Amino acid sequence: MTIYIDGHDYHYETENLVRLFYPNEKLEVTEKCCDNPVKPFIFTQLKKCKGEWLFNVEVEINEFKGFDSVSVSDDESELEKTAERELAVCLYGLLSKCTGKKQPWGILTGVRPIKLFRRLSQQYGEQYAKEYFTDKLLVSPSKTSLSAVTEKNERKILSLSTDRSFSLYISIPFCPTRCAYCSFVSQTIERAKKLVEPYFELLCKEIAFTADIVKEIGLQLESVYIGGGTPTTLNAEQLSELIRVIKDSFDMKQCREFTIEAGRPDTIDEQKLRAIYDGGVDRISINPQTLNDDVLKVIGRRHFAQQTIDAYELAEKIGFRHINMDLIAGLPTESVESFVSTLDRICELDPASITVHTLALKRSSKLTMEGRGVSTDNGDNAAAMLDYCERKLTECGYHPYYLYRQSRMEGNLENVGWSKEGFDGIYNVFVMDETHTIIGCGAGAVTKLKVPGEESLTRIFNYKYPYEYINGFDEMLKRKEQVKRFYDELS
Repeated sequence: MTIYIDGHDYHYETENLVRLFYPNEKLEVTEKCCDNPVKPFIFTQLKKCKGEWLFNVEVEINEFKGFDSVSVSDDESELEKTAERELAVCLYGLLSKCTGKKQPWGILTGVRPIKLFRRLSQQYGEQYAKEYFTDKLLVSPSKTSLSAVTEKNERKILSLSTDRSFSLYISIPFCPTRCAYCSFVSQTIERAKKLVEPYFELLCKEIAFTADIVKEIGLQLESVYIGGGTPTTLNAEQLSELIRVIKDSFDMKQCREFTIEAGRPDTIDEQKLRAIYDGGVDRISINPQTLNDDVLKVIGRRHFAQQTIDAYELAEKIGFRHINMDLIAGLPTESVESFVSTLDRICELDPASITVHTLALKRSSKLTMEGRGVSTDNGDNAAAMLDYCERKLTECGYHPYYLYRQSRMEGNLENVGWSKEGFDGIYNVFVMDETHTIIGCGAGAVTKLKVPGEESLTRIFNYKYPYEYINGFDEMLKRKEQVKRFYDELS
């Protein structure tokens, strides 16, 4: 499908909007217009006519032919503020007629709708933000309501951060197997076993090196998150040592949350859980994704649902109070009934928090490479799953405390963190809102340096893969020195 652009530079925005309706199509964006474009095509044009600016949009896809035009302000300064949205609304209307579909998030394509809702609320009030979402951005009433509730809960967490705050992310890029939907930089233990020990030794050195920089700058640690990958692919001794190095290196007095993803139940045993608990970690995540054994097999997980239940009960017995559990709506072969059964069983366990993701099919995932695309039918199922989540989790005393979106999600939906009162995952909020600096250690980690009061971020990238991290370790430490230079310039 070809997207023709004439007279404006909203290439990226136009392409992203078209992808909401045609996520699996190969799209070509061009400024070379022709008199007889080959179908299917989308034509967008901005031109001045009789003193006013007009957007003309034409769509010819399959048997559908549609044209619409919208007048934009003749004030050029006002044009800059409204033109992109006016084009999107006009194009959305035609694509919605063509496909018979409405998008739950309207014309929004960004990953952080709550951040936008907050900005509008702070400037003009919550009621204005709600009306802007529904009337100007075409967001559904239910998603607008969810945004409003989530934003209120996020706000309480954001108030904890100061200009000198930062959070620490540690990457363990190893997994027992690679899930079929996964696009993260992680390697299976079977293939990368010989890299684990040298990687671990260098990671501990990077943590200590980074802590020295942080001490010199005088930053305050708010939260620690050890993710991956699957951190519990490390053995109990390595987990104990990793926690010790972090606590010995950084000032933990003000740290509000220490999380380790113990995500895969087939990597969890009593020794590891006791090492984590005795080290003072106060939040872990045990992630079933689904409690349907057949679906687990389809997505490449080598464990059974009962192992998840056993791991959860063991963690609870050891003494963990904050256990998070992740689910994914829209997994291949998962029915709405099966998902409902999973959620009901998870709610019986009564974890402190539950994160509900929607399946996102990234280009590097196994499912995508095998030819599986985003499915309209599966999107409808995923929407039904999320609707049930909202009803069930609210009834069970959970509230939404953070929300974000990704590209190529089934049904163009969202990921939501739900928690009981007092158990919000604060790192999740800080990182998604881009509240303060996030300092990353380990392969694939990204340090994001934040100027207080500004939106822009300065990024420092670690090497992606464990072998690159090991081979280029000294060079990577030199990159880390940019953290000090960044804060020196601020002061």
